[in-house]
Amino acid sequence: MQKRNLGKTGLQIVPLVFGGNVFGWTLNEQESFKILDAIVDLGLNAIDTADVYSRWAPGNVGGESETIMGKWLKANPQKRDKLLIFTKVGADMGGDNKGLSKRWIMHSVEASLKRLQIDVIDLYQSHWPDANTAYEETLSAYDQLLKEGKIKAIGASNLNADQLSSTLQVAKEKGLPAYQTLQPEYNLYDRQQFNKELRELVVEQDIGVITYYSLASGFLSGKYRNKADLKQGPRGEKVAAYMNDRGMRMLNLLEVIAQKHQATQAEISLAWLMAQKEVTAPIASATTTDQLQSLVKSLTIQLTNEDLIALNQA
Repeated sequence: MQKRNLGKTGLQIVPLVFGGNVFGWTLNEQESFKILDAIVDLGLNAIDTADVYSRWAPGNVGGESETIMGKWLKANPQKRDKLLIFTKVGADMGGDNKGLSKRWIMHSVEASLKRLQIDVIDLYQSHWPDANTAYEETLSAYDQLLKEGKIKAIGASNLNADQLSSTLQVAKEKGLPAYQTLQPEYNLYDRQQFNKELRELVVEQDIGVITYYSLASGFLSGKYRNKADLKQGPRGEKVAAYMNDRGMRMLNLLEVIAQKHQATQAEISLAWLMAQKEVTAPIASATTTDQLQSLVKSLTIQLTNEDLIALNQA
């Protein structure tokens, strides 16, 4: 399966990253193992998770996704070399256990490595901006971890253009490692965060981009058409925000283009993201092997210029 360079990390990924937030949330351990097996069998080679996944679910404390992945990796050591593991630090884990201080990063990386049962994290990402910690402190922590061989590359999530530019400047001035990847919220409907200024910056600096909420919490799959449909899954409350005239126009257009390519609306939505020159790979999740096979099919869809123009204007 054709791979793309993930910025300047030295990592090469299939242009579709599996979102591990479902492990320990909408999938139990046994179901997660089945999906993890299928991810490797279908040729995907990167999974994105975070220390906080899935703290929001009743009864969870955070770390559930990493723990399940770790148990699977221990049971399948021969598959470790086939997968790149991306995880994140900085989200609220309760009390003062949050942010991007050196203290918390050094603690969190050890906790993530232990849960994942691996020796090195392929991509370690700052989950959210931390206004209380200087960029130099955060980057110096990552510098130490890179030198110790506990992480291979660093990235950031949810930074705007000014913030990302400032971190790059600090890295240059202080001789520290710079963020090599960015994880913004970006999909056919939500285009505000990954705006023109940010897109130009990542291209200029050769920063790899992996997008989250790539299917707008499932809305762009087309399975939500009315308020009754919102009861289908745990993301219904967020999906409700997309159910307006603009959202319905997008779904109707996706349906037309999907029929033309004998594909699903989700597949077309992901193919559109993959066709954006600034995007290395979208992140998407599945809870069944059938859904996962559909996600993988999006890698083979070649949208025409006419398709792309129509979707860009949607």
